[in-house]
Amino acid sequence: MAIHHRAALAALAMSTLLSTGALAESHEMALTGDLKIFSDMSNPAPRAVMEGMIDRFGEMHPDLNIELTVIDREAYKTQIRNFLTANPPDVANWYAGNRMAPYVDAGLFEDVSDLWEGDMSEQLASTKGAMTLDGKQWGVPYTYYQWGIYYREDIYAEHGLEEPQDWDQLKSNCQTLLDNGIKCFTIGTKFLWTAAGWFDYLNMRTNGYDFHMALTAGEVEWTDDRVKQTFANWAELIEMGAFIDNHTAYSWQEALPFMVNGEAAAYLMGNFAVAPLREAGLTDDQLGYAQFPAINPDVALAEDAPTDTFHIPSGAENKEAAKAFLKFVTSAENQTLINAGDGLGQLPVNANSSVDDDEFLKEGFETLSSNSPGGVAQFFDRDAPAEMAKVAMEGFQEFMVKPDNLDRILDRLERARQRIY
Repeated sequence: MAIHHRAALAALAMSTLLSTGALAESHEMALTGDLKIFSDMSNPAPRAVMEGMIDRFGEMHPDLNIELTVIDREAYKTQIRNFLTANPPDVANWYAGNRMAPYVDAGLFEDVSDLWEGDMSEQLASTKGAMTLDGKQWGVPYTYYQWGIYYREDIYAEHGLEEPQDWDQLKSNCQTLLDNGIKCFTIGTKFLWTAAGWFDYLNMRTNGYDFHMALTAGEVEWTDDRVKQTFANWAELIEMGAFIDNHTAYSWQEALPFMVNGEAAAYLMGNFAVAPLREAGLTDDQLGYAQFPAINPDVALAEDAPTDTFHIPSGAENKEAAKAFLKFVTSAENQTLINAGDGLGQLPVNANSSVDDDEFLKEGFETLSSNSPGGVAQFFDRDAPAEMAKVAMEGFQEFMVKPDNLDRILDRLERARQRIY
């Protein structure tokens, strides 16, 4: 659909934004011709964000005709290779990390490393690794969200516990909770991916971001002793009874009541869990957020923060306008605007942006912008190929139920690695 209307609200927002340097600089560039954008932001709120961005960018470049095509998110995943090959737009939505690798390897995404020179490299430093393959950047991020440990501050206070600063303190807190009849963590592994969050953090805290990325890229054997150490750390929690019983029967939503009811004290989860916890009756005074603590003191802290992205197809016809749009998207002002609560409700990728007055968004923004020197991973099922992710996550779930099966599980994962990669 071609965007021709200019909503009054968008114009008002634009007049405010244009007073800032980053967008004014972009406004000085005279862009003409057609800019074709394909997007998977098909749900109402993200679609409104996308249309608003195009309206504002269009106000800055009145001689540029912008055409937006919105495709259902699931359909987009099956269509992207075809349209990148046969009839590429100038800009397309996608995802960071391994999800973009097949299109980089196939020569379908444009190298945009020149955009990352100077201020962008510093302002978007937390996401640069996720946008980098072969030492080059192949797109830009536009939103992400944090993972971490969400815990019951009131339960911790009742038992004299503090936010864990290291692995020993986490285990000590856990033992105190168990001694008082409270499970340390709720989790629902019926749909597997929640267990992958635990593996991500334990592996990154045990062996570091680079090792974790090498493992998900198929460059490390699953039977490697360093991988076994990750599972040994995990086993410490499993064997002490840290997780709720029968977690394979629950989805992540169905595991929430254990924390709401006080049967479990914490949840390793993405920030999207905060809203349903609030809706279930927990107040912000009862909830706390903690960065997953260090295990190996020699390893820098890395985080899981799934990142949504924009790319320029290598066959794009208006690359000048496309690059200007990507620069506009990542500007601090636009990032503040689109990630606000009435927009995407997530975190801006630009460290100079501001976030809504929400304590968990603020803490997540601080964690990702300042406290994640070890890198930002995309979550296991985005960092690993789909077939490997499925086999591995089945193994993670099995390990949480039967940790004694570890050797058989790792042998199975290693055979899969050799076949899949």
